[in-house]
Amino acid sequence: MAIDYGKVRTGLAVTDPSKIISSPLETVATTVLMPYLKNYIVSQKVERVVVGYPVNPEGHENPVVQSIIRFVDNLKKLFPELPIDFYDEQYTSRMAESAMIAGGFKRKYRSTKGNVDRMAAAFILQGWMDEHPL
Repeated sequence: MAIDYGKVRTGLAVTDPSKIISSPLETVATTVLMPYLKNYIVSQKVERVVVGYPVNPEGHENPVVQSIIRFVDNLKKLFPELPIDFYDEQYTSRMAESAMIAGGFKRKYRSTKGNVDRMAAAFILQGWMDEHPL
C-alpha cells in the first residue's frame, strides 16, 4: 500500500496480488485516515506501506515533512511489525496529472484534487516496486 499524505486529504494506492502494478485506491480525509488505515491494513492483510516523502529539487524538505514523520510514528505504534518505507514523491502529482491527460480523463475529473492524490499514491507505489523487484 502507498500513502500520499496531505494535511487535508491523503491519497492511497495498492498493488495487485502479484505485486506487478499499482492502482489508485481512494482519497481519504486526513482527519479520519488512521481509523481507515487500521481497518484496511487488518482486513486486507497489507504487507508493507510506502509513504511519499516530499523533497524539493534542491534537496530540502517540504514543510509537510514533520507532519508525515508524526503520522508514520503513529502508524508504527499501531502496527509495530508492519514494514514502512519512505519514497521520494517529487513530481508524482505532476506525473499523475500528465497520466490523466494522456488517459483522456475529462478536465472536471482532473481538477478534483482527490483524484490527483490517489493517482500520485499509485506513482509512489509503482516507483518503489520498480526499485525493489521481487
